[in-house]
Amino acid sequence: MISPEIQVALALGSGAARGWSHIGVIQALREMGVHINLVAGTSIGSLVGAAFAAERLTDLEDWVRGMDRWEVFNLLDFGFSHGGLIHGEKVFSRAREIIGAIKIEDMPLIYGAVATDLYSGREIWLRKGDVYDAARASCSMPGLLAPTALNGRWLVDGALVNPVPVSLCRALGADFVIAVNLNSQLTTTAIEARSKYIAPSERKSTQVAKSQPQADVYGHKTPPAESVTESNASPQESEHGFFRNFLSHSQQYWESMKDKFNGHSYKAPGMLGVMAGSIDIMQERITKARLAGDPPDVLIQPKLGHISLMEFERGNEAIEVGYETTLRMKDFILSELELYLERRGI
Repeated sequence: MISPEIQVALALGSGAARGWSHIGVIQALREMGVHINLVAGTSIGSLVGAAFAAERLTDLEDWVRGMDRWEVFNLLDFGFSHGGLIHGEKVFSRAREIIGAIKIEDMPLIYGAVATDLYSGREIWLRKGDVYDAARASCSMPGLLAPTALNGRWLVDGALVNPVPVSLCRALGADFVIAVNLNSQLTTTAIEARSKYIAPSERKSTQVAKSQPQADVYGHKTPPAESVTESNASPQESEHGFFRNFLSHSQQYWESMKDKFNGHSYKAPGMLGVMAGSIDIMQERITKARLAGDPPDVLIQPKLGHISLMEFERGNEAIEVGYETTLRMKDFILSELELYLERRGI
């Protein structure tokens, strides 16, 4: 086991459904004998980090691995009156049952979460109070999840200012920081699939594009738009298709409906597609800037571009990707830790 005499920290980044990969990363680090002293998280990283710091990660993993699309859908309490498409009380109440009602200052491990003040734009570090409030505020993705009122502020997703909170780990006293970036592959997959959405000035090529299977903005192969709205589809197939597309990408379903009723001959991205793509771009750009200014000692980057923001039911896959990615880095991680210990004379 790596010496506990140094403060080793985990900086768990944002990424919505991709964040289940953090569970696999932590499992692999434990198997290597890496002793983690503190954890800081942004967005979904704050939720997984809270479970880890509260020593309830196994319970969280059991919940995540047992998720299916229907359970995810049932946890989505829709409503536009709270500042987001989803209120979020159902899913975070379930998370609270798993993690428990515990204050940050009473947790076995040092813990911190990052949120953003909606009106000032300031980066807010949450280090005291109910861990539920901290994780809920850090996860409040703008437009999708309602903001959180906490300590006289309206707080939203910490990914707006600090997607991978290395700086918070340093401030908490970390000597050695292992950071997890979940958004390293997103631009690549989006560029590969850009031909699906053709602007009106390029309408002549649209008919050719429609006749071939396309890739959505996350790189998944999908059938031509006409096949989604065929009148001979059974009710069960239509219902399954709706929920699969809503919880995954949703663009194909909604765009085919627009084509049917509006007679459009070109493809335009849907509302959720625009939100997801914009958030992905924002997170990737901000992450690069922050990591360049405050690099971690080790950076783990699971390749998760094929999992979209809302695919929370793909937890098994995300966990395995995080676990395998970290194991492949075992020699590097341990050598970097040993080198740090040598420099410190430990």
